Formats: sequence, C-alpha cells, structure tokens
Amino acid sequence: MGIKSLIYKLRGEIPTEVLIQNGLKVGKNFNRFSGVIIDDSHCWLITIGDNVTIAPRGHILAHDASTKNETGYTRIGTVSIGNDVFIGAESVILPGVAIGNRVVVGAGSVVTKSVPDNSVVAGNPAKIISTYEDFMRKRTQEMENTIKFDETYTMRSDEFNDSKKQEMIQKLRENNGVGYVR
Repeated sequence: MGIKSLIYKLRGEIPTEVLIQNGLKVGKNFNRFSGVIIDDSHCWLITIGDNVTIAPRGHILAHDASTKNETGYTRIGTVSIGNDVFIGAESVILPGVAIGNRVVVGAGSVVTKSVPDNSVVAGNPAKIISTYEDFMRKRTQEMENTIKFDETYTMRSDEFNDSKKQEMIQKLRENNGVGYVR
C-alpha cells in the first residue's frame, strides 16, 4: 500500500485508484484535495475530464437516497465533469448534473442543474454569475496590479519558514488582503 493510499485510509476516504477500479472514469491531471467525497456506491456513473481540481471537502454524488424510505428506490443519475474545471471547497455536485468545459464552481455551491461550457457558477442552488473568460480576465488584471509571491512562499519549498509567513501576511495587509502565489 502506497503512502497516498495509507493517508486516504486513515482519513476514512476511498482512494481514487480504488474508485477507478470500481468504474469511476478520470482524465489526465486530476487533483483531488483532502476530504473530497466521490460517491463510492455508484462511482461508475461518474466521469471526470482532464485538468480537473476538486478543492477540500467537495462532494460528487451519483445517488440521492431521500426517496428510499417512501418508495423503496434510491434516485440515481450520471455525473459528468468536463475538462479544465475547478470545483471550490465544500461544493456539492448532485446526481444527473453535467458540468461543461472551462467551468469554475464557487466554494460552498450546490450544483443541482447542469452547467454549460465557459461558465462560473456559485451559490445554493448554483447559478451562473459570469463567463469563464470574464472571470479569468478580471483575475488576470487583478494579478497584474497586486503582490505576487514565488514558490518559496509555499509549504512545497524548503525555504518556507515563519519569516516568509510573516512577510506574506504583512504584504497582503498592505495590498487589500489579496495577492497571488505561484
């Protein structure tokens, strides 16, 4: 058992590799952060494209058992997530939803209906708030006009330390609390 599988097991999460063995379809460059739940009881109904990131505690559900007690049946539905998609922290994708290509799902969103290509959605229930292009244009302009930090300001770097943390905090405070890190 690899270290990644061991960590998943300790957290009570099903590793992506196990879900794939059970039928989950996943494209290239899939990033699954901690606490992400992918419906293991119906994972073969879920397809995830290339360059997809699901932020911490996101949920992808292919079943809804709210009907089970009354009808004896559980509602199920396919879930498809396109290419170049970011799903924000603590978002929930419900059964029967198709998310298009180049989509951002804002943190804490509940996606109850399909999302077209080139959209940014947020809220409960999630609604389109912007095009993908407008969102990226705004963020790129913001990035050009604010503080940027290189990788030495991340936990990936051997140079990262308390001094870097304090420097980052100070510079962010001087720049309206927002900046960008590589």
